[in-house]
Amino acid sequence: METRARSTSGGSQSAPAAPQSDVGKDSEGSSGVALKKQIGLLSACGIIVGNIIGSGIFVSPKGVLENASSVGVAVIVWVTTGVITAIGALCYAELGVTIPKSGGDYSYVKDIFGGLAGFLRLWIAVLVIYPTNQAVIALTFSNYILQPLFTSCLPPESALRLLAAVCLLLLTWVNCYSVRWATYVQDVFTAGKLLALGLIIIMGILQICKGHYYWLEPVHAFETFRDYDVGHVALSFLQGSFAYGGWNFLNYVTEELVDPYRNLPRAIFISIPVVTFVYVSANVAYITAMSPQELLASNAVAVTFGEKLLGVMSWIMPISVALSTFGGVNGSLFTSSRLFFAGAREGHLPRLLAMIHVSRCTPIPALLFTLISTLLMLCTSDIYTLINYVGFINYLFYGVTVAGQIVLRIKQPDMYRPIKVSLIWPVIYLLFWAFLLVFSLYSEPVVCGIGLAIMMTGVPVYFLGVYWDNKPQCFDTIIGKMTHLCQKLCSVVYPNTAENLEANSPQRKDGGGDN
Repeated sequence: METRARSTSGGSQSAPAAPQSDVGKDSEGSSGVALKKQIGLLSACGIIVGNIIGSGIFVSPKGVLENASSVGVAVIVWVTTGVITAIGALCYAELGVTIPKSGGDYSYVKDIFGGLAGFLRLWIAVLVIYPTNQAVIALTFSNYILQPLFTSCLPPESALRLLAAVCLLLLTWVNCYSVRWATYVQDVFTAGKLLALGLIIIMGILQICKGHYYWLEPVHAFETFRDYDVGHVALSFLQGSFAYGGWNFLNYVTEELVDPYRNLPRAIFISIPVVTFVYVSANVAYITAMSPQELLASNAVAVTFGEKLLGVMSWIMPISVALSTFGGVNGSLFTSSRLFFAGAREGHLPRLLAMIHVSRCTPIPALLFTLISTLLMLCTSDIYTLINYVGFINYLFYGVTVAGQIVLRIKQPDMYRPIKVSLIWPVIYLLFWAFLLVFSLYSEPVVCGIGLAIMMTGVPVYFLGVYWDNKPQCFDTIIGKMTHLCQKLCSVVYPNTAENLEANSPQRKDGGGDN
């Protein structure tokens, strides 16, 4: 990959040079260690599928149906959002092999639009998105584990939070111990949730064979339980898009992929169609056992489905949700730590977070930082509100990243691109994205405004922490000593990432072009 100077547009500049100390170096002046390539094609597919399929498909697909106003439109929404997700993933595949860095959209936005834009993406992810998402998934896990023990009432809030914390501690330890163990956990629990969804789909097929497909017949499928409304249909698409969230997580671990130039696009081409098929089939299966009214009345659709069709085996569904969310927590910890690792390596977060264990080659400081921030979120009472605030910002950066693909084509047309998709695909994605974004601003201006305000708090932090290069000597000394102490406690060093990236980049061609 060609070396490019960091953009200075928008008031940004190159990240400050690392402190001149021995932190992260051996006696030769280099750490000699780097993130290892241990993620094969199967594990790559497990990361994508495992991060997309969480508790949503088991618990509340009713949000799409409620706003779609009919079964037929709801199925169309699930299919369409799957196709749009595939298009977005295709665009990310090109960016992922053109800019082969871990960090996903943060790295792409930073390289294309400059340091400030990249930092704001990182800031909102560090501050709210990942800690709150991981906290919610862990709480969902603990809720479904404890639910059988509290049949007549809701589990105590303290018990939910304690079990969620145990889940986070256990999975953080696994991720710190071994990348291979972490990917094994992801593979196993992804297989488990797919088996559970396979059971739902098979039950749905049996229902259809028995003639229970009243709401799937075209004459009934488009019967409305309330009048169609463009705003509600748009909201249905927005909720469907959120259900596919996590499709870009593999781009966060590009440097740990075995043969990323082949396995990144392959994993995307395999995983997104699988998820779309599973989502659509599961929703069709639900409607063979429940009327739209029954589905809308349920807060846990898969559990209700199991109670109706599985009888004494209905316990399988709550266990399936618990297993699904456990794997979701693992995948989120794995990928978010790599995002923070990438941000620290670029000078946008403390240098300590870019260090890895000397023998295990795992980013232990980044994982511990992710754990602590998530545990703090468990102590708050309004994490769901925070997710609503930043969901808009998260989706905003998807569009900014895809727009960056077009900008990069214009600015550097001769750059070597192992994958080069037609520009019609990012244009289609951006049109769909703009439709949802405009609707979000129109329907919930206060929520979107607060989300933007949270993101903009990163501007002064950027200028004070990153842009301001000539900080007082005492500040650098204190940070250096703290970093050195933490480095000894965690047995971590700064990785030899420059050589690692260069070794993994294909030979550039003068003229670039298609592969």
